[in-house]
Amino acid sequence: MASSIAIRGLNASYGAVRVLEDIALEVRANETVALLGTNGNGKSTLMKCIMGMLRPSAGSIDAEIDGERYALTDRTTEEIVDLGIVLVPEGRRLFPKLTVEENLYLGAYRRMARQHLTRNLDYSFAIFPQLMERRNQLAGSLSGGEQQMLALARALMTAPRILLIDEPSVGLAPVLVRHTIDKIKELKDQYALTVLMAEQNFTQAIRIADRGYVIVHGKIAFVGESPEALNNNELIRKFYLGL
Repeated sequence: MASSIAIRGLNASYGAVRVLEDIALEVRANETVALLGTNGNGKSTLMKCIMGMLRPSAGSIDAEIDGERYALTDRTTEEIVDLGIVLVPEGRRLFPKLTVEENLYLGAYRRMARQHLTRNLDYSFAIFPQLMERRNQLAGSLSGGEQQMLALARALMTAPRILLIDEPSVGLAPVLVRHTIDKIKELKDQYALTVLMAEQNFTQAIRIADRGYVIVHGKIAFVGESPEALNNNELIRKFYLGL
């Protein structure tokens, strides 16, 4: 039941502006990898490339799921989601005028997820009990922290194998950031997920990451094979920790 992603030589542009250059990145089975970088360095663009929302100009993105390898650059976003690769986007992107429960049902549109809709709904409410209490409340009326929980739960409703999470800490108070990061670890451990998390909050990200990559101006500037290696890197100490 192993799932992984391997990216090699990836370039991507918006028109004449190159955003990613020669990206090489790997997310191994059942690990959490942090993609670290400040705003504007290409984290979200890389996520869009993986999900088929932006076509790279060069390079490969391959996913291995249950022993089968799939080239993602030739697939549509719908086909990629149907493989069990799911994105929790920056800004959450909920349906504000639908209820919590309706938003969750919309996450279960892929065929595999529909087969386990009731089970996954129960899972979502068990992990995020606040959502159970607010199941009939409009998503747009939730607090920022509750909306992030709903976005994560909606992803769980798709029965994912590989979970991409883009900037989960954006717009949240520090105490809610810590809670959200803890929940991501809980989801990963409980459901044996493979996780790639793009995040600029270095301190919180490495609490749950097995490894990490630092992206600067669209290039991988450092690869840390452990949280300790990331914590002791001069680039990170300068730009993230102010040391």
